[in-house]
Amino acid sequence: MIGRAMLATATALLAPCVVSNSDDARAQDVPGIEICTVEKTMERRTSCLQSNVIFLQKTIGKLGLDSQAKLDAATRQIEALKATVAGLQKTVEELQATQKKSAPAAKETPAAAPAKDGAK
Repeated sequence: MIGRAMLATATALLAPCVVSNSDDARAQDVPGIEICTVEKTMERRTSCLQSNVIFLQKTIGKLGLDSQAKLDAATRQIEALKATVAGLQKTVEELQATQKKSAPAAKETPAAAPAKDGAK
């Protein structure tokens, strides 16, 4: 039991060391723009420029998709706000119509009120 626990601990501790010593980990190229003028041979310079072009094309593609997603979200939000404004306009029209109907009744009520005050 103790041997298995020690083996598991040792494996967990040594696994990153084994991975970091591999050739694949050291040879990884970080994507990005490279300075190609330092290359002496035409083949290496061409390869460097092609790498830059591919990186820029991928970046533009990602940014294009991101921008389109943002535009689609904004369009959906605008449509929702238009529907809300239409609902609010309808409510305002209904309130104004109710207010116009109650305005003549309100004018009659103050005239009746002084008569009641006079009767007291």
